[in-house]
Amino acid sequence: MNFVYRSEQRNIHMQKIPLVILFFLVTVFAIAQLPGRKITKEEYIELYKSIAIEEMNIYHIPASITLAQGILESASGNSTLARTANNHFGIKCHKGWNGPTMHMDDDAKNECFRKYSDPQESFKDHSIFLATRYRYTFLFDLELTDYKAWAKGLKKAGYATNPKYHQLLIDIIEDYQLHQFDLQFGNTGFTLAEQHPNYSKKSDGEDFEAISISGSNRKIYKNNGVKFIYARKNDTFYQIAQDFNIYTWQVYRYNELKKNDQIREGEVLYLERKQNKSTKAYHSVNPGENFRDISQLYGVRLKKLSKYNSLRKDAKLFPGQRIKLSKK
Repeated sequence: MNFVYRSEQRNIHMQKIPLVILFFLVTVFAIAQLPGRKITKEEYIELYKSIAIEEMNIYHIPASITLAQGILESASGNSTLARTANNHFGIKCHKGWNGPTMHMDDDAKNECFRKYSDPQESFKDHSIFLATRYRYTFLFDLELTDYKAWAKGLKKAGYATNPKYHQLLIDIIEDYQLHQFDLQFGNTGFTLAEQHPNYSKKSDGEDFEAISISGSNRKIYKNNGVKFIYARKNDTFYQIAQDFNIYTWQVYRYNELKKNDQIREGEVLYLERKQNKSTKAYHSVNPGENFRDISQLYGVRLKKLSKYNSLRKDAKLFPGQRIKLSKK
């Protein structure tokens, strides 16, 4: 896990929460921690719904599912694990966890559970847990508003051993109308530049030094040893091919595009076949990025990235996910 990344993201998210809401959260947190004071389901929903909606907009996990799982797994925030370790989803340490831990009896004696600095970190890790494990990949092909399919999918993927787990989630969602929060998808707060760093580069080449200028007076740059240009307004594949004396099919195939795709101004377009690997080992996914964005950013063929990571070319990627940029 990239703990620095999670910490930075948490700080960014908290800065975006209005002061009134932040004051409310602090107040409820304080009340919830009073000795002997149990949180009701209604209070739990009010306390964490904004976090669940925020996570939904970043990781595409229905807010209703996240809230229902939190209620079920943490006994509405009243379990020992939730109160002592801020762990609301019963996530165990698993291989690769280097953060704080707490040990307690569960399916076996003295099992290791993850411990968080605050509940929001637990919600974030729950999202990353689902988004980065192969067995849950199929869930992200489901509609965000289909909470029943998500609940059944979690059971199918083996999230819990209880055979009635999916029905328990559905009952909680319907009893407390949690599916209403799934309709708030789209309130991300991220700018286009934050979602697509590759497209935030300016066409004047401030990120790369021009290596030459073509006969058509266009600057040529090089990334990962591969020549590229920044697309101009109203560019077409045919026009680019004419300007650089190559075939039209080379322009769109080298950039994993279709011949009818529209070219965006400022977009990176390679004039040669991209490399099979990058000199950098990994890329940490930014909000909104997909495999092609990363392929264009590093000058690595999309087919190779897909193979290195055992994921489809159109697979949904999630912030914080590490993408291999080479075979090793």
